[in-house]
Amino acid sequence: MTTTTAAVLREPDGPFLLEAVTLPDLGPRDVLVRLVGVGFCHTDVTPRDLAAYVLPAILGHEGSGIVTQVGAGVDSVRVGDSVVLSFASCGRCAHCLGGQPAYCDEFMALNLAGRDLQDGTEVIDSAGEPVGGRWFGQSSFAQYAIAKERSVVVVDPKLPLELMGPLGCGIMTGAGAVLNEMKLAPGQSVVVFGAGAVGLSAVMAAKLAGATDIVAVDLHQSRLDLAVELGATRTVLASARNLDDKVRGDSDGLDFALDTTARESIMSLAIDVVRTGGKIVLVGAGSDSVTVFPTQLVGKHLTYVFEGSSDPQVFIPTLIEHWRDGRFPFDRLVTTYPFEDINTAEADSRSGQAIKPVLLFR
Repeated sequence: MTTTTAAVLREPDGPFLLEAVTLPDLGPRDVLVRLVGVGFCHTDVTPRDLAAYVLPAILGHEGSGIVTQVGAGVDSVRVGDSVVLSFASCGRCAHCLGGQPAYCDEFMALNLAGRDLQDGTEVIDSAGEPVGGRWFGQSSFAQYAIAKERSVVVVDPKLPLELMGPLGCGIMTGAGAVLNEMKLAPGQSVVVFGAGAVGLSAVMAAKLAGATDIVAVDLHQSRLDLAVELGATRTVLASARNLDDKVRGDSDGLDFALDTTARESIMSLAIDVVRTGGKIVLVGAGSDSVTVFPTQLVGKHLTYVFEGSSDPQVFIPTLIEHWRDGRFPFDRLVTTYPFEDINTAEADSRSGQAIKPVLLFR
């Protein structure tokens, strides 16, 4: 067993509390990781609004660090490896076997239950009570975290490892929505609603793919200015009148739309501004629904995507190579904080002051 300091969220409206917790012994396919950095993702606040059933829990699911111990059955990861952690998948279902772990039959249970449902082990707090310790298969708001071998991606130890964690979810989701799900081709067009970490990752991916019209829409001019630096060819303030016309520009509709906001009005707009034969990809986490008349979807394709339709073992190394080549500068989205300042990082994320907070461990 390993005792570590973790940021525990106990109440939906309470702060993260730094506490000593004890991790269980490793299972045969488990990997113990000493965290060096972890991204703060919007999904890490969903237990405040949508998933309070998981509390108390250690959240965090964009961890990066060094492997310190492996289970008896682990053969692809070694002690001392530098790794990025990503979401959990079963490895047995047809989707996993077909290279689509983001659509694992057990995705919801393995990632959103906040506990290891495969072997029933629990993280224990100082009072001897259980705390959720496998949020998205890792619970990396802690100095040490346990993840399954499938969730661990080995990377080059020469990388600035502390910055790599967001590749495991938010950055991967935005880039993957464009490259894996849309399969955007040179000369095509896309609008991205929401210029946060996911949206700006999509903008960078669209530029990488050769899109000629890349439209970013957001409420914050500062984020739109950054979107232009990262590849957007046009920007539109979300508060503008006749928003649909401004998004379409001179076209009769765009080839693709990506919504990261999960707001009903914006999801509906995304459907309207795509041309016949185009595709609308939704990735935002929220409680809003979207209602459409069937004729709004004539010739169009509408889908909701997990994790950018990515296989982390393949896509994370691909994004790292694009970053090394200077074509995917995701590090420009990052603002770092000491792990102890997790509540400040959350506040800055909510206010829009920070696009992608990354917590650093001493």
